[in-house]
Amino acid sequence: MNALVIFVLLALLMLTGMPISISLGLTVLTFLFTMTHVPLESVALKLFTGIEKFEIMAIPFFILAGNFLTHGGVAKRMIRFAISMVGHWHGGLGLAGVMACALFAAISGSSPATVIAIGSILLPAMLKAGFPNRFGAGVITTSGALGILIPPSIVMVMYAVATSTSVGALFMAGVVPGLALAVVLGGVTWFRARKFNYPRQPKASWGERWTAFRQSVWGLFLIVVVMGGIYSGIFTPTEAAAMAAVYAFVVAIFIYKDMRLKDVPKVLLNSANMSAMLLYIITNAVLFSFIMTNENIPQALADWMLGNGLGIISFLLVVNIILLLAGNFMEASSIVLIFAPIMFPVAMKLGIDPVHFGILMVVNMEIGMCHPPVGLNLYVASGITRMGITELTVAVWPWLLAMLGFLMVVTYWPELSLWLPRRLGML
Repeated sequence: MNALVIFVLLALLMLTGMPISISLGLTVLTFLFTMTHVPLESVALKLFTGIEKFEIMAIPFFILAGNFLTHGGVAKRMIRFAISMVGHWHGGLGLAGVMACALFAAISGSSPATVIAIGSILLPAMLKAGFPNRFGAGVITTSGALGILIPPSIVMVMYAVATSTSVGALFMAGVVPGLALAVVLGGVTWFRARKFNYPRQPKASWGERWTAFRQSVWGLFLIVVVMGGIYSGIFTPTEAAAMAAVYAFVVAIFIYKDMRLKDVPKVLLNSANMSAMLLYIITNAVLFSFIMTNENIPQALADWMLGNGLGIISFLLVVNIILLLAGNFMEASSIVLIFAPIMFPVAMKLGIDPVHFGILMVVNMEIGMCHPPVGLNLYVASGITRMGITELTVAVWPWLLAMLGFLMVVTYWPELSLWLPRRLGML
């Protein structure tokens, strides 16, 4: 009964249009003061112990690194490199968009940042080359979602915080599925471009490719700094985030010189605003998780599912449906922070690997970012393309269907996610 009251209250508050963080906070406070006898001292203690985790520090650092790179000219150099490599294929600029999104995802950790950085440069070029607006919008909106699957990923850090899973193992587990999804999205792009005979670019010489690579190498090297540092044990994922922020600052200001020192305070302020918003959501989600655990709701759910003979296949299908439905109303970080503490205990009782479960959740978040009514990537792409949400929804459907198919593969083939971290001795 208490579980029903909690979720009904949360749903009602969100339906009023109230921000998810405030909805969570009001739900928790209402429940604390009217329906339970939990000492407020223990709530305050849980609040501080819940957000003092070292991994949380990675979030503002990755946000700062992504902002430096978005404003610092790294994206346009990656696009040039991608065009030089695949521009001569069918739908070359579209394929370059997928490749550039995958590369930028590996240094930004954010889907909206990837859509803005790549889309704002590539979409006008695609229109100028003769591509339909819908085609370009579909490519960039869905490929931008790679930002939370290809590590480093802010959403993965949040899942790790909510479930006490290794951030390093999650990062490594995202590499193979991330590259596989990039290939799937590229395949849809190539097929549609060939079917409708969209333009191709002149084939670049190896000299032009080398020049484009040399110009983008400082941005690409950040992938080596982050992933190589974590794998080799030189630093933790949180320390890698701090290194990424410093490295991105040096590259943007002193190497590429696309930013001036007087622009730094603005980038710092934007990063602080975004970090504060996410940390506020985390704070309220920690309290929400505490209430759920205190009322034994996850444990009761696990016992009910197991008692009714719900196996791994059925459970994972239910999880996918719930998360996809949640994607209609909430953004990725909120979904992870609310649903991970509820579903995670059930997954553990069924023997599902926590890292595999995390990647499954992240792929669901990717799809949620690309469909209405709250798909964040749709709104970002709408601002760039000047297209309405309805028109964008029609534009993304071929890639969205491919992503749903990929979700089924990730769900029922755990080795796709677990192979690399196992080979690296992280599991």
